[in-house]
Amino acid sequence: MTRMRGFKICCGVTTIFIIILAAVFTTLALTVFKPKNPSIIANPVGLENIQFGGSPNVTLNVTLGMVVTIDNPNYGSFKFTNSTAYVDYHGVIVAEVPIQADLIPAHSKVNITTSVDLMADELTKNPYFFQDLIAGRFNFASTSSLHGKVEVIKILKLHATALSTCDITLFVASLSIDSSC
Repeated sequence: MTRMRGFKICCGVTTIFIIILAAVFTTLALTVFKPKNPSIIANPVGLENIQFGGSPNVTLNVTLGMVVTIDNPNYGSFKFTNSTAYVDYHGVIVAEVPIQADLIPAHSKVNITTSVDLMADELTKNPYFFQDLIAGRFNFASTSSLHGKVEVIKILKLHATALSTCDITLFVASLSIDSSC
């Protein structure tokens, strides 16, 4: 009889222990380890090259230096696939920035340095080009999205997406750049 009683107590304690562990893991999975979307910010750091050509046809060659910062706030690493960031001018895409697949460790930031060549023909045939040139500034917008997975405790692999939209202003007179994301 005492063996049976000891067996029941052992089973009861084990069941309570398993229930407590399940509750703790569920709570952690829904709060602390819940994946958050990483943030991505594309910041222009300066003009690397700008050349204007005159008559009879207007030519333009512009290269912007960019730093793309990816911030992973998760407790697991963020692995994303190849992606492309776009720069548009009054709704027309004037540059594409390839972003190579990478792994961002947990709670870290990674800076990717790149250059962007603006498509001069798309800029110059835009009806706003000469107005903006006379005004002395060009307004661009950059958009980017990274699709990938967050791996938590090397067990859970959950989908995450990093989205970014930035407004970029290029000042012609000072050849400087201002941006806000």
